[in-house]
Amino acid sequence: MLKHLTLKDFVIVTHLDVSFGAGFTVLTGETGAGKSILIDALQLALGARADSPVVRDGAARADITASFDAPAALAAWLEEHGFEGGDELMLRRIIDAQGKSRGFINGSPATLAQLREMADHLVDIHGQHAWQGLTRPASVRALLDEQAGLNTRPLAQAYAHWREAMESLARAKTRQGELDSERERLAWQIGELERLGPKADEWAELNAEHQRLSHGQALVDAAHQAHQWVDEEDHSASRLVARALNALDQVSAWDPQVQDVMEALRGAQAQLDDAAHSLNAYLGRVEPDPQRLEELDTRLSAWIGLARRYRRAPEELPALLSEWRSALKALEKASDLEALERAVAQAEDHWRDEAQRVSQARHQAAGPLSASVTEAMQQLGMAGGRFEVALVPQDQPQAFGLEAAEFLVAGHAGSTPRPLGKVASGGELSRLALAIAVTTARERQAQASASNAAERPAPSTLIFDEIDSGVGGTVADAVGRMMKQLGQSAQVLAVTHLPQVAACGDHHLVVSKASEGGQTLSRISPVAGEARVAEVARMLGGERAQGTSLAHAQELLNQATPQPARRAPHA
Repeated sequence: MLKHLTLKDFVIVTHLDVSFGAGFTVLTGETGAGKSILIDALQLALGARADSPVVRDGAARADITASFDAPAALAAWLEEHGFEGGDELMLRRIIDAQGKSRGFINGSPATLAQLREMADHLVDIHGQHAWQGLTRPASVRALLDEQAGLNTRPLAQAYAHWREAMESLARAKTRQGELDSERERLAWQIGELERLGPKADEWAELNAEHQRLSHGQALVDAAHQAHQWVDEEDHSASRLVARALNALDQVSAWDPQVQDVMEALRGAQAQLDDAAHSLNAYLGRVEPDPQRLEELDTRLSAWIGLARRYRRAPEELPALLSEWRSALKALEKASDLEALERAVAQAEDHWRDEAQRVSQARHQAAGPLSASVTEAMQQLGMAGGRFEVALVPQDQPQAFGLEAAEFLVAGHAGSTPRPLGKVASGGELSRLALAIAVTTARERQAQASASNAAERPAPSTLIFDEIDSGVGGTVADAVGRMMKQLGQSAQVLAVTHLPQVAACGDHHLVVSKASEGGQTLSRISPVAGEARVAEVARMLGGERAQGTSLAHAQELLNQATPQPARRAPHA
């Protein structure tokens, strides 16, 4: 449920803080006063696209904050995305004068996509042009699928997979000769590289061994000379250190500090002995190997030759072989017509299974929806009329399934239902849109209650933005009663120009505008008692509310079905 909405420097609002209660709340006001400002602001807080004109003239930025009772179903989502949980869910949107915006969820930065994801669980908005979608096949189908509780994404994915499989088969058939040639070329190239058999890191190892063997004699000579200087000659390092130790040993008794020097020399002598031993072992292992050097020359030449032919660095040949093997497998798969035909058949079977599941759910939902909207029509000045959801089989498979959905309507008893766009007038379309909006909203609330909102929670706040446009008289009375009844199971907000609807509200907010300092500013105030009677009278009789208008307004308010006391909104 929407609890608070705070606006700062938004359009013609400097600062506004409105609290909302449960039940049915109406927003009324003069034409142009900005009745839809709250709805527009709320949509921005829920991730709608923003433009710089929403920032009040002279202000640096607009700041919108909406707080809701946090649905339990969103707790896991909030935790998964790193947002703090709790009993309250606060959405915030800041938009600067250049049109750039930032979003927040419970004080942490959020993307617009995340805000929009929140919107699906919190608010359901029906606008004054809702009737336009009633003639669009995609909108009709989406509405029916929503009533059926359908997730059609698996169906669309199955169809896309099927199309992809068919396209792969078609490409294979038209490019069979080309694929065969490409496969033969790749197989020949792979054969060349496989004869070389390049291993990972082998190129570096070959070069290191080749460098060592090609300088073998120089290495032997240097090691032999070093061994002589370390240990063999009379003036070798080992013998000179031994002489130094002998000289110090003769005088070490006279000064204890000489012992430190002698220890250092003994360490040096031990290291020289180790070096002499290592050099001697090295000389025993290393000797020129012309045959091995020739083998290395041959193998390195083979690496370099293939690298030049395929315009790659020699060290890339092992990766190139792996790449070609993968490409050959893909080509073989792409040219295996039998396997591709099996894949097409499997993909089609999967799509048809999904399509049958969706079709069954649509047929189950179409009847109850038709009956509920037909019932609502009787209250909206279309007595005897009938509404039907027609499911039209498609000649060709479609991503959306086996059938299209269409709304049919019969305006009076005895007439045959026909496509809505061909037989309904503008006023009838508005009333039908209202009937469908109220019916679907009521059904979603009922479904959510039945399932405890565990998997598909219905938004707890329903907003009707002048959806009652084009109706009046007894129909307007029915609209008010329908919304009031809906408010018993959900929070309902309605922007309306109908006094009959306004009189049915549990709470009443009046939007007004005034000029201050050369600027037009909008305000919203709750009304009750005489102030509410005066507002309903204004809606009945315009600016000059006479005694008869006031009496009529009081009568409308008295006729409204009494409801349990609720917390009044305040601004």
